[in-house]
Amino acid sequence: MQHAKLIAERLREVFLNGKWIANTNFREQFESINWQQATKQVSDLNNIALLTFHINYYLEGLIKVLNGGKLEISDQYSFEMPPIHGATDWQALVSELLSNAERFAMQVEQIQDELLDEPFVDEKYGSWRRNLEAVIEHGYYHLGQIVLIRKLISSE
Repeated sequence: MQHAKLIAERLREVFLNGKWIANTNFREQFESINWQQATKQVSDLNNIALLTFHINYYLEGLIKVLNGGKLEISDQYSFEMPPIHGATDWQALVSELLSNAERFAMQVEQIQDELLDEPFVDEKYGSWRRNLEAVIEHGYYHLGQIVLIRKLISSE
């Protein structure tokens, strides 16, 4: 489980408490984003709330797989966010993402290293390792977007 634990640590870095790669993480960014900023539209970019929903959508779907369920997530639905009407909705979304990130990391820690090179759900998706590392890469990609959008909003 050594490799799985390392992957789980990297997941926590991007979502919860790391600063090694991006010098920030999702949790830190969320601390200074209110619901108006999260839902503010900047040009034709996705807003922060929508990116948060998108990342959480994938985490939820992968948690189901780790719990023995089917892979039922689809890019087609990954941006179908319910409206954010205020601070309560925004904080609920943030809390859900952070909770799911920790739950996901905890489940990844329990994976036996031998499974990491096995096919993930179906061979067409590649290995477990590839998919778990893709969550980290996907997280950093959208974290970078959130940081840039936040800077654009702050400069207005």
